[in-house]
Amino acid sequence: MDPTDIARWQFAILTVYHFLFVPITIGLSAIVAGYQTAWVRTDDERWLRLTRFFGKLFLINFAIGVVTGIVQEFQFGMNWSDYSRFVGDIFGAPLAVEGLLAFFLESTFLGLWIFGWDRLPRKVHTACIWLVHLGTLFSAYFILAANSWMQHPVGYRFNPDTGRAEMEDFAAVLFNKVQLVTFPHVVLSAYLTGAAFVVGIAFWQLVRGKREDDGLYRLALRTGAAVALVAAVGVAVTGDIQGKIMTDVQPMKMAAAEALYETETNAGFSLLTVGSLDGSEEKFSIKVPGLLSFLATGDLDGKVKGVNQLREEYEQTYGQDPGEKYYSPSSYVPNIPLSYWTFRLMIGTGVLAAVVAGWLLLATRRGRRPRGRTIMWAALCLPFLPLLANSFGWVFTEIGRQPWAVFGLMTTASGVSPGVSTFEVTTSLTLLTLLYAVLAVIEVKLMFTYIARGADPAPETTDVHDPDGDADRPLAFAY
Repeated sequence: MDPTDIARWQFAILTVYHFLFVPITIGLSAIVAGYQTAWVRTDDERWLRLTRFFGKLFLINFAIGVVTGIVQEFQFGMNWSDYSRFVGDIFGAPLAVEGLLAFFLESTFLGLWIFGWDRLPRKVHTACIWLVHLGTLFSAYFILAANSWMQHPVGYRFNPDTGRAEMEDFAAVLFNKVQLVTFPHVVLSAYLTGAAFVVGIAFWQLVRGKREDDGLYRLALRTGAAVALVAAVGVAVTGDIQGKIMTDVQPMKMAAAEALYETETNAGFSLLTVGSLDGSEEKFSIKVPGLLSFLATGDLDGKVKGVNQLREEYEQTYGQDPGEKYYSPSSYVPNIPLSYWTFRLMIGTGVLAAVVAGWLLLATRRGRRPRGRTIMWAALCLPFLPLLANSFGWVFTEIGRQPWAVFGLMTTASGVSPGVSTFEVTTSLTLLTLLYAVLAVIEVKLMFTYIARGADPAPETTDVHDPDGDADRPLAFAY
């Protein structure tokens, strides 16, 4: 393997690993804020206990997510210096705003929220966690704006003297049509992920915890399942819109996702396709007639371009395809088997998560207690389903764009650092993978420890004006 292949593996491993924490952070911050708001409005101590319980899990996840995210930026300088030089003028603005606005907004108000229990008025303290959630949304928006520019470059000009893409219209970058649908799709999937996380933990506590806490965890389970169902519908709607925009700006990605080799009208959506060993042609498939055309164009009789025709178009537009085979690193055709299956696994695991959430919502109505091995395993697996869907989705998004790092402008192979050796990239890949494995052990250990403890009893006071309180006592939520 050459340095480019190893650098791609490293970036993929670290990015997918980091994104395990991001959607939980976004989704859980919203749910915790919702629980605390419900407590402020109703003064029901169950909401307060859920706020504190899931708030601790949110903080653990947030801390590990920050640590793993920092390494992402170092990769650009280590392994992708030519890419960084090319896109630096474009990426500089959104990533700087993300760091200066979003991250500082999150960290400042998170600190106030952690140490503000019994120190700030209830409504002010609750506003702090909502501002933390707002910070996570800002952070997601600006980072996704940078990624959306890679998918559909806009608002720039190419400077032949410097060999760089230079920004001309910051608003065009921020309001890229790919960005405008990608952001709600990712955020809604984060809400689904956070809700599934809550449901799985609440179910486990419900079946093994104290009977007197049944009402508490049933409340968490049902609110989480309701959020998951609503978010799943939103993910499906925005995903449908995203598919149509993807077909417009990256038709090869849609063709690869469907293993569609020849252009078709009334194209069918493939439930199963078997291709040749080199991935160059279809041998057998089971299809739903017209569904692909509808997903890609909104019309059952719409025309969807195939891989072979698109490859010829790309050769005319960008020059002769240097690849000797399909889905080689230098070919205009991405890895079709990987694109095909990650697309389906993304959809399948997402739909399964929604089905399980709906099942649990029905199983716990009217005070019922869910029973049976099947529903137990379904509930315990639920938190992992959206995480898998997120990972498959990002793998599909990035693999389907290949061989481009920036679509139509820069190939992935031309973005790697020219001075990095195979040994150096292999060393960094090994060390960072081992480091992330250690962080995974720490994350799992902390999560299991605090989940096993369950929700703490409601504190005696949560009022900043407590007349009998001791000003020197330990902070209620610091640990």
